[in-house]
Amino acid sequence: MERFEDNLKNQMKTANNVSYPDFDRMWSSIQHNELKVAGGESIPLRPRKRKRIAIITGISVALMATPVYAALNYDWSNLLSYRAGIQTALEQGLGQTIEQSVTKNGITLIVHTAFIDENRTFLLYSLDPGSSRAGEQVAFDHIGLKDKKGHSIEGRYSHQWNADAGVFQGYFETDWVADGQSADIEFAMGNIHFTGDGIQSINYDPNDENTQVFPIQKDGIDSVTLQSFEQTEGNVLIQSAITFTDPEMNSRSWVRIQAIDDKKEMIKEVKPPTFGTPAASGEYLSQQVFKSDSLRSEGTRFQLAYDRTLETAEGTWSLNMALSKTQMDNGTFKEALNIPVDQVPGGTKIHEMIVTPTQVRLILTHEEKYTRVPYMNYQLDVGGTLLDGGMWYVQGQPRTTELRFEMAGLNAASLANQPVSLIAKHRVDEHAGDKNPIRLTGISAEHQSLTSSIAGYPITWTYYMKDNNLYVESFSSDPTFGGVNQTYYLDGEDRNYGMPAMIGLLGDDNNKHMDVYENFDKTELNIYAWNYTTHKRDDVLRVPLKAGK
Repeated sequence: MERFEDNLKNQMKTANNVSYPDFDRMWSSIQHNELKVAGGESIPLRPRKRKRIAIITGISVALMATPVYAALNYDWSNLLSYRAGIQTALEQGLGQTIEQSVTKNGITLIVHTAFIDENRTFLLYSLDPGSSRAGEQVAFDHIGLKDKKGHSIEGRYSHQWNADAGVFQGYFETDWVADGQSADIEFAMGNIHFTGDGIQSINYDPNDENTQVFPIQKDGIDSVTLQSFEQTEGNVLIQSAITFTDPEMNSRSWVRIQAIDDKKEMIKEVKPPTFGTPAASGEYLSQQVFKSDSLRSEGTRFQLAYDRTLETAEGTWSLNMALSKTQMDNGTFKEALNIPVDQVPGGTKIHEMIVTPTQVRLILTHEEKYTRVPYMNYQLDVGGTLLDGGMWYVQGQPRTTELRFEMAGLNAASLANQPVSLIAKHRVDEHAGDKNPIRLTGISAEHQSLTSSIAGYPITWTYYMKDNNLYVESFSSDPTFGGVNQTYYLDGEDRNYGMPAMIGLLGDDNNKHMDVYENFDKTELNIYAWNYTTHKRDDVLRVPLKAGK
């Protein structure tokens, strides 16, 4: 399993002088580089520092790196499955050998290799916990860099346990790069927490549609609140909201519901789950979809699984090192492009291409703030070789978007001498919502449905009361319709927005959406669709970037 930071960026918009979260960006945009749902699916989002924990499954890429010392001693291939450019650099004998170590309280940190270029700074490290702690998971109160002026440099990290070597292998990655050719930096991790699996049985009844609350009061967890929602195709969505007595658990623990059948085997989700989304009031929200029949079979039992702290080694493990760009400069170049992309809204141009031995970045600029490039999949065609990439929003630069491509199996000369084109596929457009109201009448605990249309797309609305809250679901039978992103009702001229009760992923095939209006006490209501999305799955955009020599 990999451990890593996931980053969440909330954008704020204002309507009628009332601030509210842009839940479309909040729920539908989950960062490509780090936040992964189980099954290895990756989802784009704006980066921001955070230490949420998630899990990736199904990682397997073969790579034997040769020339650098660290690669000779460890196989980094699993760890670098989503960092193919670093794998390629290792194969090519690149990377600055560091091999510095610090030992404290029987725990040894070694920084083996560094990569610093015009796109990022990347460290490969190992952490030897000592024989008494072997095999446990690990988390930190802090991990990052400091420059020579003492300024903190945040980033992303991931690690995995190497049972044969008895160490954790990890990487730390940041977008920070040195202004000049070299930089003196400090790499440090503080307060190392060794964690193991915690299990608590819960008496969840899958046949009870009411909200069920289970006090835990153990290992830093206060309680878990479960709600179930019937889905299509005989599925049921289980939403769990966790509260903690130890606030640090919120950033370190991966909490999930496990269903065990009468043969003591785990019941698997039928769709990729999501874990650790922050709720408006601070809870840790997760959503898992199961087959209804499986959960309701006789003998099925339920438990709460999480990471609990077994031991904490206090202190700071730090190393000072001098990083140099010199080695990577031979494979680094920038090209100004300034290519207008009329198919993308917001006055978008491909401003610049930055090529390094580990990564290619296309810098897109927009005349309008927070312009979303409306494609889900990105590739770079380098003389017929395709590099897969993803979209990143640049923190603090609302008029800039980056497309990043790992340099898998290529070198910078390939891009210097061959034709290069950007390929973008599966277009998803956002549209302003319909101003025609949807009239909900006779609101009660009974599920009621009505139909309407938005821009010619048929929409089925289902609404009902549950725990003094009004739930409003929308669904379209037309797969071209991407879903209603949020609903609202008017109180005078003020808009009251529903809270998304279902974590949607932009561009997926499920156009069902659910909002909740808490503490609702009316029997009739006019609601409106704030905005919605549409799919063009076969749409392909190809933009030539440079001609070959």
